[in-house]
Amino acid sequence: MRIRAGFTLGYECAQPTPMLLMLDVHPSRQRDLVTEQVLRFDRDVQARSYTDGFGNRCTRILAPPGTVHVSTRFEIRDSGAPDTVNWNAIQHEVQDLPDDVLVYLLGSRYCDTDRLASFAWSQFGHTAPGWGRVQAICDYVHNHIAFNYQNADSTRSAHGGWTDRTGVCRDFAHLAVTLCRCMNVPARYCTGYLGDIGVPPSASPMDFSAWFEAYLGGRWYTFDARHNFPRIGRILMATGRDATDVALSTNFGQALLKHFEVETWEVADAM
Repeated sequence: MRIRAGFTLGYECAQPTPMLLMLDVHPSRQRDLVTEQVLRFDRDVQARSYTDGFGNRCTRILAPPGTVHVSTRFEIRDSGAPDTVNWNAIQHEVQDLPDDVLVYLLGSRYCDTDRLASFAWSQFGHTAPGWGRVQAICDYVHNHIAFNYQNADSTRSAHGGWTDRTGVCRDFAHLAVTLCRCMNVPARYCTGYLGDIGVPPSASPMDFSAWFEAYLGGRWYTFDARHNFPRIGRILMATGRDATDVALSTNFGQALLKHFEVETWEVADAM
């Protein structure tokens, strides 16, 4: 299947403002692109790309005073298969984990493992290690947090989501990631596109989505505590310890988001 996706974002700056953008399709999905995916600006902006320590493609710009729009539109090929489910995937002993995976056991800005470790072990200590344990965490988070766009809070940590019991997709992901790490399951935060493909269309405006991956059986598997069932058509943009590492934009100065438009839908294959 083919998916058409893209966005237009508008930022207003009072003065020249350095910005870090993480808006490209993840390098692991570049080979699936049917059309070129390029960031375009409606102002004269110098942009430079690089790959960060998590393997994400990033763009550095100096946004000019006033409003600048950045956009992209592209098509990408997808298998059309739902997220992989493998109930036989094992949980590794910590001493057997690859060195580069260990960082995903540690607490981070939004994943405050120190505040949830005791609860995690009391709630999930009886579960069998492996896929079932991660799924039990997803089930708990899915039932514990009520999704509500009006209750979005960019400063809310996993513990905050646990106590507030409300939030958006990032809050589901942060809490699930944190509980996994507390149980010695490496977990990393993911962001990207997730359109209404294979599910009834939502009345809410389209947005980027957050989910997570857990390291089991020698590889990373996708989990989504918000939707809590295998979905079709995810387009990964970035992975990291939490939302700090994969923010759409990081502004080194004041930059107001004035326009936000995201689109993702399935398109018919050309005959």
